[in-house]
Amino acid sequence: MNSLYQSTITSLPLLGRGKVRDNYAVGDDKILIVTSDRLSAFDVVMNEPIPAKGRVLNQMSDFWFDKLAHVVPNHLTGIAPESVVSADEAEQVHGRAVVAKRLKPILVEAVVRGYLIGSGWKDYQATGAVCGIPLPVGLQMAAKLPEPLFTPAAKADIGEHDENISFEEMEKRIGPVLAAHMREISIQLYQTAADYAATRGIIIADTKFEFGLDENGVLHLMDEVLTADSSRFWPADSYAPGGSPPSFDKQFVRDYLETLKDWNKTAPAPALPADVIENTGAKYREALYRLTGHHLKD
Repeated sequence: MNSLYQSTITSLPLLGRGKVRDNYAVGDDKILIVTSDRLSAFDVVMNEPIPAKGRVLNQMSDFWFDKLAHVVPNHLTGIAPESVVSADEAEQVHGRAVVAKRLKPILVEAVVRGYLIGSGWKDYQATGAVCGIPLPVGLQMAAKLPEPLFTPAAKADIGEHDENISFEEMEKRIGPVLAAHMREISIQLYQTAADYAATRGIIIADTKFEFGLDENGVLHLMDEVLTADSSRFWPADSYAPGGSPPSFDKQFVRDYLETLKDWNKTAPAPALPADVIENTGAKYREALYRLTGHHLKD
C-alpha cells in the first residue's frame, strides 16, 4: 500500500505544512489541502507514515461534511484536486486532497466530550471538573457524561501541546457572540454525528472541530471532521466504563507510547514498531467501513 509522508507539489505555492496536512494556494481564494500519511500523537509527529491513512481520513471527512452540511456550511468547493496541479503531480492528490475555500481560521479548537476519557479524565481525577466544568462525584473512567461538554482548546504550534482553555477565555479571544455560536454548532454537530454513529454500532467518545470565517463573516466547518485523527471511536458492543475501551483511532499508538518510560512526549518521536504501524492502519480502515459502510476507495 503506497504511502505519502510529505507532498512535493511545485505547481502551486506552498502555504505551510501542519502535523498531517500540506496546504497550497489555489489563486487568492482557494486552498489545496493534501492529507498525508503522517501521524501525530501527543502533538508530536511520528517518523513513520501509516500507509493509506491520509486517504482514509479524506474519505471519512467527505462523508461527514456531506452528512452535516445542513447544520453549518463547510469549506468544500467540489473542484477536483487533480484539476489544479500538473499532470505528473495528480497521483499525490488522488483520493487524499480537497480544494477548499480559503477561510480565516479561528485559532480555538472546538472540543466536544460525550465521555470521560483522555485529558478530561485526568482533569476530573485532579479537580472533580473538566476544564472548569464541575461533574458529579464518583464517575469512572470512560463514563458517559450527563450531557456533552464543550471544552475549547487554544491551538498550539507544531510540536507544542494544545492548551485547554475556559469558555470565558475563549470569549476574550474571539468575542462572546462568536464563542456562543461555535459552542452551539459544535454540540449540535457532535450530537447529530453521535446519534448516527450509534446506528452503526460506534460510540463517538469525543471529537474536535475547527472553524473559519469567510469574507462575509459566515462560520464554516473546515480542515477535517469526525475522523479517527480528531475523534475517539469505540465499538458499542464491547463498551464498559471503568477502563480505556478498545478504540478505532490512534489510541493504539498512544497506548504503545505510554509504555515508553524514557520518552517525555516531546520531539523527537520514538520509532514505531511494524506491528503498531500495521495495526493502526487496520483500525483506521475498519473505522471507515464501520461508520460509512464503504471500504477505502481505489
